[in-house]
Amino acid sequence: MKILTFSTLFPSSVRPSHGIFVETRLRELLKSGQVESRVIAPVPWFPSTNPRWGDYARFAATPLREQRNGLDVRHPRYLLAPKVGMTLAPLTLALGARAVVRELIDEGFDFDLIDAHYYYPDGVAAALLAKWFGKPLTITARGTDLNLISQYALPRRMIEWAARRAAGSIGVCAALMDVLRGWGHDPARLNVLRNGVDLERFKPLPQDRMRAELGVGGEPLLLSVGHLIERKGHHVAIEALAEMVKTRPGARLLVIGEGQERAALTALAARLGVNDKLRLTGSLPNTELLKWYSAADVLLLCSSREGWANVLLESMACGTPVVATDIWGTPEVVAAPEAGRLVAERTGAAFAAGIEALLADGTDRAATRRYAEGFSWQSTTDGQLRLFNAIKGEGGRA
Repeated sequence: MKILTFSTLFPSSVRPSHGIFVETRLRELLKSGQVESRVIAPVPWFPSTNPRWGDYARFAATPLREQRNGLDVRHPRYLLAPKVGMTLAPLTLALGARAVVRELIDEGFDFDLIDAHYYYPDGVAAALLAKWFGKPLTITARGTDLNLISQYALPRRMIEWAARRAAGSIGVCAALMDVLRGWGHDPARLNVLRNGVDLERFKPLPQDRMRAELGVGGEPLLLSVGHLIERKGHHVAIEALAEMVKTRPGARLLVIGEGQERAALTALAARLGVNDKLRLTGSLPNTELLKWYSAADVLLLCSSREGWANVLLESMACGTPVVATDIWGTPEVVAAPEAGRLVAERTGAAFAAGIEALLADGTDRAATRRYAEGFSWQSTTDGQLRLFNAIKGEGGRA
């Protein structure tokens, strides 16, 4: 079977960790030997590669075509205009990719279906392409596309149109498919295929050795990973640290990630008197994260919204339990005591209490790893193959 993978969430040579979960799912699917794929991963057009422009410069530096782990990846450009950009993005995405889709077909890759990731704007753009080229479509919802962006009237209407056009919708957690079900979409077309975890990349390393190598320590050593944006809740993790040090003065917090909240987080730590107990590492390569997971005692995920947070399983695969907000798909990941604890309130005090409860019960890093081993990619691959074959066999209707 030939599939066209379509998403702006896909790694490139200049942004190797961007959307790596989409690439990982595709690579695991290709291991089945039953699927051939080409990837279209559009990036916004920008005129300059000058580093002072940050991410925009990396967009400009992205090659138009490259090979990644044996995958042929195209990066056509699309216009992302200021202020009105998100409203027009589905159309500009589709128009920017249209010529590349035609080129693939002319080269002999006349694909059987489009497999799109992220409902808005990517899924809507893919629905336009599917209509223009007469192809069936699947769209995977991953989090904020349905639990945040859909709160806006115009994007929601476009998402609903794309969902009706799709032969199948996939959610990385049941909570996301409940959104479409609540809107009245056909349950027969709604599929839950969770993300897995790469158990070879993420595996336990000796905790003491990792702490020495990284130059970190703490009793306990807490870890928070993700973009430095309000939604990820690193400020809540810092507030939890401030609560913890009242009874555990050796507590320390590592925050891995980069983003617009960095200065605010530093100021918060100073105001709460824990700036000497906090370390902001900046962004780190995905391949290095297992060392930090292995060094930590507890991973904190203080998010206000999540679909299926990959950091949870990555941490558990390294033997480190988690304390996370009880929201959306997270209860589907943290579903046993050895996995960690869920926190009902998104406050520092509530997270500190959750951490204390976890530590008081005792942690078994080997048991946490065994729990993570139940989340391999195989069941997700099998589910995709069943869905794609059903769509192909029924002439584009799942």
